[in-house]
Amino acid sequence: MKRMRLPLIALAAAGALALSACASGAGTTDETTAPEPEPTFEAGTTMAALAEAGTITIGTKFDQPLFGLNGPNGPEGFDVEIGKIIASELGIAEDDIVWTEAVSANREPFIQNGEVDIVIATYTINDKRKEVVSFAGPYYMAGQSILVLADNDDIADEDDLVGQPVCSVTGSTPAANLEALGAEVVLTDTYSNCLEPLRNGSVVAVSTDNVILAGLAAQNEGEFKVVGEPFTDEPYGIGLALDDTDFRMWINDVLEEAAADGRYEDAWNATAGTVLPFIEAPAVDRY
Repeated sequence: MKRMRLPLIALAAAGALALSACASGAGTTDETTAPEPEPTFEAGTTMAALAEAGTITIGTKFDQPLFGLNGPNGPEGFDVEIGKIIASELGIAEDDIVWTEAVSANREPFIQNGEVDIVIATYTINDKRKEVVSFAGPYYMAGQSILVLADNDDIADEDDLVGQPVCSVTGSTPAANLEALGAEVVLTDTYSNCLEPLRNGSVVAVSTDNVILAGLAAQNEGEFKVVGEPFTDEPYGIGLALDDTDFRMWINDVLEEAAADGRYEDAWNATAGTVLPFIEAPAVDRY
């Protein structure tokens, strides 16, 4: 095979360029940072499939300030930030996340039908739900409380709700708790739809998790107030397909890493932490 020869002028120019580069680089440090390696996962896992696809579909609430609200720039809130952390560990950019509105009643069907990959939507872990979906987490511990009109001094705790019309959401744990308590439960699809019945006196209170109520009160300053101490424990988990143990354990790993390296606290402070105090992340339950 015939060897190619560079013209002498080209060789001279290349040599001069090399000398110039050496001279200008003397005594300096290369500040170029190597790009982060793409994450790799075992073939056949959900993590591998999502990473290869380069996208993930996450169900979240669109009407809950602080945790999941569809704002002017898209979904925002603590649940949304947790979703972004999980996506980033799969090598998926924020812009490649598909956000789907998940109301309380459709969270299990969305997971079972494969309409979403995960649900992060103020989603309380309980044994009944674990019969049809799996949960990673918990990543936050909430508690059911009560929202009333700002001038209502008649309701102080859950005992005052017995026999009273109280608004909550279809398919939610708080609605079941109210029914067991003896309240007259008025159901709707989203908690924001409970506010007008509260304003016009159709119900005396709205009851759900304290963090959700705090967000609604903050969004409607001066109209409402949260009363009483939380009367349940509501561990929020990340819903995913039943028996996808590898994916569940991997998400638990991500949650633990985020709690340890400060990303969890940063996500809280940027969202719910603007209204609520920071609480350390709960220990995950690797059932």
